[in-house]
Amino acid sequence: MPGRPAVFLDRDGTLNLQVVREGKPYPPATVEEFRLFEGVPEACRALKAAGYVLVVATNQPDVGRGQQQQAVVEAQHAKLQAWVPEIARIEVCYDPGRGEVSRRRKPEPGMVLDAAEALGIDLARSWMVGDRWRDIDCGQRAGLRTVFIDFHYEEALEAKPDVTVASFKEAAAAILAAGSVQP
Repeated sequence: MPGRPAVFLDRDGTLNLQVVREGKPYPPATVEEFRLFEGVPEACRALKAAGYVLVVATNQPDVGRGQQQQAVVEAQHAKLQAWVPEIARIEVCYDPGRGEVSRRRKPEPGMVLDAAEALGIDLARSWMVGDRWRDIDCGQRAGLRTVFIDFHYEEALEAKPDVTVASFKEAAAAILAAGSVQP
């Protein structure tokens, strides 16, 4: 029996507002600064109602670099799950990205593969949504279709996404328009 389809979601710049400085996106520094984009809860409800399992896969390297407290990130995630209870799981990589490459740090697909195994997800029927090249590369390495939210950052994509949109609401609409989640 095939597994369930999922939508893997980046966090910063996908679900919640990012902080952009000098053309580069950064996560919010405090729990108070953590705010969702308009329409995120409704779009997530629509995806779940269509049969998708929702999983957040987020790099939070500032914790590994000592620039952010893990407790703040966990409090932000508690806030996210309160606002969007449709999220089944949050996978986090705190690796700072120095030295040896972590299998869980995007663009590597470890967080996606771990969640897929734990939740019985069919990767061939699943999607990855994100706003950075790492998200798109991660999704493709895991065998997912990809949706890129384009904020025109000063960084280039390395791989071509399946779909490019301007917001999470548009990303959810594109996934829903792509058809049934049935096997």
